[in-house]
Amino acid sequence: MKIALIQHEYKKSKEETVKKSVSMIEEASKEADLVVLQELHQGEYFCITEDTKNFDLAENFKEDVLFWGEIAKKYGVVLVTSLFEKRAPGIYHNTAVVFDKDGRVAGKYRKMHIPDDPGFYEKFYFTPGDLGFSPINTSIGKIGVLVCWDQWYPEAARIMALKGAEIIVYPTAIGWFDEDSEDEKQRQYEAWLNVQRGHAIANGVYVAAVNRVGFEKDESGAIDGIRFWGSSFIAGPQGEIIKKASCDKEEILIAKIDKKRVEEVRKIWPFFRDRRIEFFQDLQKRYCD
Repeated sequence: MKIALIQHEYKKSKEETVKKSVSMIEEASKEADLVVLQELHQGEYFCITEDTKNFDLAENFKEDVLFWGEIAKKYGVVLVTSLFEKRAPGIYHNTAVVFDKDGRVAGKYRKMHIPDDPGFYEKFYFTPGDLGFSPINTSIGKIGVLVCWDQWYPEAARIMALKGAEIIVYPTAIGWFDEDSEDEKQRQYEAWLNVQRGHAIANGVYVAAVNRVGFEKDESGAIDGIRFWGSSFIAGPQGEIIKKASCDKEEILIAKIDKKRVEEVRKIWPFFRDRRIEFFQDLQKRYCD
């Protein structure tokens, strides 16, 4: 099947940003079966600061779900979205909703790992997910959806793969601070890229990460802002980079994958077979003192 990752900037309003996303989905649908949008793709990355007014962005969650279902149906693609969900007063989630080609909701995933760092104040907004790590069945196969900060946790990717995910996708919003040194920027970028390639290798699955681009200013003035580094990519089950986008341009990244390679690679690298699961109890501890 063919996968399309939609990498673009925030367009200064929800309306213009959604319009851009839809135009890129339309173009991608000419080739792709699966289209993946970046994290919180309808607008700016509002978690750059703590402001209670931003909770209002989740008020239209149900309407947003209906809208993106119609888009998936119109263009005949399996569509992975990333939305701000208001579940109840005081309970909000960073939620990926997956639509099948007929527009129905195939499933959803609520972001499990929530960061709290300068410029990434997500614990202020998001309740940790409670749906666990379960692949979503679609007409084109089983998709393991995880979101951004989940990228750093091998356990999340492993469980998705153990439950049959053929590809793991990561809608993402990550970038640099301009004031960081070039060496520090490179270390951060390479860590981000390589940890995800490691998930592909360790689990014998395809991995696809889609990230936004552009500079988003911190209007509170606490920091200058975040320059999102793009670099959306698709890696094969041996960690090979199949295709990668630029760090600063809007792009539709399309690549063809062969799901049969998952089984072929696992035959020569049978990591699942050799796991010593009887000795993994310590993984359930916060820290082994």
